[in-house]
Amino acid sequence: MWKRIYTRLAAAGLSACIVFVPAASAPAAPASRSLYDITPLERPDIPGLVISPSDKLPNLTARSAVVMDAATGTVIYSRDMDTRRYPASTTKIMTLIVALEQGTLDDIVTVSKNAEGMEGSTLWLEQGDKVPLKELLYGMMMASGNDATIAVAEHIAGSVPAFARMMNEKAREIGASDTHFVNPNGLPDENHYTTARDMALIAAYGYRLPEFEEIVGTREITFPWVKDDTHRLRNENQMLWLYKGGNGVKTGYTDAAGRCLVSGAREDGLQLVSVVFDSVYMWNDSIALLDYGFDQVEPEKIISKGQVVGSVSVGLFQGELEVKAAKDLAIARLKDGSRVKYDQKLEVPDSLTAPVKEGERVGRLVLMQEGREVGAVEVLAAASLEPEEQGFFSRLMAWFQSLWKGLF
Repeated sequence: MWKRIYTRLAAAGLSACIVFVPAASAPAAPASRSLYDITPLERPDIPGLVISPSDKLPNLTARSAVVMDAATGTVIYSRDMDTRRYPASTTKIMTLIVALEQGTLDDIVTVSKNAEGMEGSTLWLEQGDKVPLKELLYGMMMASGNDATIAVAEHIAGSVPAFARMMNEKAREIGASDTHFVNPNGLPDENHYTTARDMALIAAYGYRLPEFEEIVGTREITFPWVKDDTHRLRNENQMLWLYKGGNGVKTGYTDAAGRCLVSGAREDGLQLVSVVFDSVYMWNDSIALLDYGFDQVEPEKIISKGQVVGSVSVGLFQGELEVKAAKDLAIARLKDGSRVKYDQKLEVPDSLTAPVKEGERVGRLVLMQEGREVGAVEVLAAASLEPEEQGFFSRLMAWFQSLWKGLF
């Protein structure tokens, strides 16, 4: 029992100091989005840590740190963000991404002997256990189960090395060019490394996936296979309780990596991601990073809800039907930066078949920056259209107009 408790505490990095009292008795400083009054801690003497005179957050205790806008990849603050470091259990962010994209969440995973015997933080899975893939992903991210990562990797790829190759292929696709994984859990290996910038890019990519935020942002959940009396998992990421808008993602700790934390938070439609590697006070550092990030950016509305953003052909002779944005679309803009030009790409079918109902989803509008997607919004039919609404000649004229537009 004590081994289990110690393992969970170490995996969560709970030996990292954070001093707080409930906001009800001591309101948080207005400048911070922390839900508690965080007592500032002096940065201790950290051997080998050199702070630049231009560092905007000199009291951070992390050797590497970054805060990034998830949509655009804009780096708002960084410290030594391109130095290779051991990521510990923050590795599991990439494991989750590969599992979400390559796995079938309703699949039943059979736990192998190899998974059962994993060292470090564990869900206490046993050989022969049968658990839905999606529930294993919760356990992997919330309680940092190393055994779950092996079960997931073997189920999806057949073996850990094959799954690691999938992880590395995805890292290159995302743009995490200075990252190399050899396992799905982050246990120490000299060939298993990443950078703060790369891990921020990986986490930012994760927020684009439908199930990602749901899993990493869950505080508590109950599953029958959890081997204690409560059958309940509690997320080890304290930022879900500490920070306003906190919505993920993962803690990590090994002796080689130090205390690591990747954090996400959303405010006014903007999603930021912060990373601290080898940090003394990882909670305090992450709060300071996210506060600084939100203070430096503001939402720039690109598309308004209900705005007509284009049209789509309907039938052979029924002309064009306007489409409108389903909601506002905002992008983070640095308050002291210049405005950025975004290209817009409307992703809709070549044509629709009537009847079409007003408000029906017909595609999406994508914002592009230098060829990379930085935001998207669903588009809806702006009006209803029935097959008999237009006469033959008017439909024929509309068809020629549509054809002419397509040619030029």
